[in-house]
Amino acid sequence: MTIISVTPPAEGTPVEGLIGFTHRYSAANGARIHYVVGGDGPAVLLLHGFAYTWEDWRRVLVPLAAAGFTAIAPDLRGMGYSEKTKDGYSKVNVAEDVRAIVRELGFSEVNLVGGDIGAMVAYAYASRHPQEVRRFVFGEAFIPGFGLEDHTNTSTGGFWHFGFHGAVDIATMLVEGREEKYLMPFYKMMSTHGDVEKRMRERFLPFFEAPGGIRGGFEHYGTLVDDVKENRAQFPGKLPMPVLVLAGEKDGALETIVDSVRRVSDRLESDAVPGAGHTFAEDNPDWVVERLARFFA
Repeated sequence: MTIISVTPPAEGTPVEGLIGFTHRYSAANGARIHYVVGGDGPAVLLLHGFAYTWEDWRRVLVPLAAAGFTAIAPDLRGMGYSEKTKDGYSKVNVAEDVRAIVRELGFSEVNLVGGDIGAMVAYAYASRHPQEVRRFVFGEAFIPGFGLEDHTNTSTGGFWHFGFHGAVDIATMLVEGREEKYLMPFYKMMSTHGDVEKRMRERFLPFFEAPGGIRGGFEHYGTLVDDVKENRAQFPGKLPMPVLVLAGEKDGALETIVDSVRRVSDRLESDAVPGAGHTFAEDNPDWVVERLARFFA
């Protein structure tokens, strides 16, 4: 088993196994944010969730480039090779991290794709800068302020992990040093891919076992209460761009996710990714690439 190195690669280094892609960095928003980029054509920005890195999109990047797009996959602040800052994890601020990358690459508009925490960041991006987002794909999440809060109350069947992860200091104290035992059940539950356990140990787990790694992931949950308030207070109205909601077929969560997104969009379509779980780009990359290319065409 080859474990990925958590030492940040040098600027401009080719990405192993992805022909035409290189490692890059941006520091325009006060943190050093790592991303990989390749291809030529309209920009597609892909934002991952917890507990993942840019590699969550690895299997779709070269095919997207081949389909005529510039594919950009950052590590969100605090995760992967990106800087683990003490603060700055609000979805609006993390959106500015990745927006800076798009602008540094010379694009005035972007096709935006987010999954899990990355989808919440993507909503912050699309709602604050709608004139810069051509089309928006929202996957496997709920929008803070417009549905997320309906799914965080455990007394009514909500997901327990939002509250636990959001208590960043306590969650870090309890999980640090036990990351494999804590995360592996999540990884196995969230993917239908045949080699999920091997791949997660090789590609993702090392980043969260590294110093500060698990805290960097939890920090994105620590801001959720404020994200709810901020999204409601700054609600600009319905999103003007077309929106596609994606969810893994095996999750069975598509309709509840659509209910959340419908609160902020009247230009909405949706699809279940066949045979996929939460990590739909890992589980069925060929289908995802075809669907994205069709939506962005």
